[in-house]
Amino acid sequence: MRDKLQKACKLVFLLMPSAHAFIKRSAVGDSGRRGSSQRRMARFRSLALAGVIRLAWVAVLFLLMLAIPVTNQAQGQQQIKPRGSKPIPEAAIPSILAAFDKYEVVAMPEDHGLKDLDDLIFALIRNPAFPDKVNDVVVECGNSLYQPILDRYIAGEDVPLTEARKVWRIPPLCSGWGSGFFEQLYPLLRAINQKLPPQKRFRVLTGGLPIDPEKVKSFEDILKLGPRDAHIASIMEKEVLSKHRKALMLFGTYHLLHMTEVRASAVSMYEKDYPNVTFVISELTGSDEEVWAAFANWPSPSLAQAKGTWLGALDLSHFLPPGTMISEKDCSVHHDFPKHLQKPMEDLVDAFLYDGPKDLALKEQFPAYIVLDADYMAEARRRESLGPGGGTPTDKEFYQQFVNDAENPLYTMPKPPDPNDVQAAVQSCLDRKSRGNAPR
Repeated sequence: MRDKLQKACKLVFLLMPSAHAFIKRSAVGDSGRRGSSQRRMARFRSLALAGVIRLAWVAVLFLLMLAIPVTNQAQGQQQIKPRGSKPIPEAAIPSILAAFDKYEVVAMPEDHGLKDLDDLIFALIRNPAFPDKVNDVVVECGNSLYQPILDRYIAGEDVPLTEARKVWRIPPLCSGWGSGFFEQLYPLLRAINQKLPPQKRFRVLTGGLPIDPEKVKSFEDILKLGPRDAHIASIMEKEVLSKHRKALMLFGTYHLLHMTEVRASAVSMYEKDYPNVTFVISELTGSDEEVWAAFANWPSPSLAQAKGTWLGALDLSHFLPPGTMISEKDCSVHHDFPKHLQKPMEDLVDAFLYDGPKDLALKEQFPAYIVLDADYMAEARRRESLGPGGGTPTDKEFYQQFVNDAENPLYTMPKPPDPNDVQAAVQSCLDRKSRGNAPR
């Protein structure tokens, strides 16, 4: 199931806004991501949900858009020539909690299909020291139109779960619409808060745009939703930084990168006015084999500082797989990182998270109770039909994808987009230009 959705994700990236506007998931993870970056890695791979993901420009897709520009394969595979000190692994959760003593914000990747990362985040927020360190948790997947509902839900008020799910179940505008991670994260944060005295309770903020799903009637409506990273940055400035609160950001890595020349990520946007307050963590699942060989004996999960180490001296091509991007100006295809990302990783992130060998990484399973929610799945499939160029599978094909996906518990990296998909995306770009709609 996930294989084919990841292909669809890549096609969406090709159809989404320009590199300048989006270079900021995720391959993360995401993705990431994811997020994502976007950035990082696609959330799902199902043909059944391909159209849904094609519609999404947010979350993972947006994250992965940052990951899409890449150096050529040969450069990514060149031999690492270490310079700088050896990275030292430290226990991940104590290190993350300790970072709040120095920084106002700790920003780390979330979800994007990696169960091991999900489990680490759950362990972090359940740590007894967490409420003493954090005032706010800011989450990528969520519709800020329903922030008042979320505030009442997290505060422990009598809000039906079906009402609260409007926050994170927003097909196809969020990578987490079928995510077991978000289905657990929000109720878990509510449960933790209910056990805390009022003065220690934290707030949960959504990072998504305020979207009325009923007003999304076409693919063009999605393209009009606006720049997501600017929205994330505004939430951080208004609700966290200006109030001198401490926050955990859970986003695809490419929403989080430090950037100075081009402020395209959410973190880099608010760093113009709030510099040196954010500790950015990147995980390593997308790294090449030579990088992974260096961590063969590391305990899991571990965190290692980037600054001054040979790992931090490596460029982005060692940490992300190849991808593809289509230019806004002339619909041409590109396969390289933009110049402002062609720099050592220590300039982009502050630490690396290792959560186990990638060949044994577990993928997040699609919850069966979501598949059995007939009304919700019908709405997801209806919105799937809004996507460009794609029909929908039969009922049998649709549900068989979930069965097939459950057969393999291991996470796999997304593959490069099919040449036919690339050509279709180029044609879509040209078609929009001919109609007077500038490619986004």
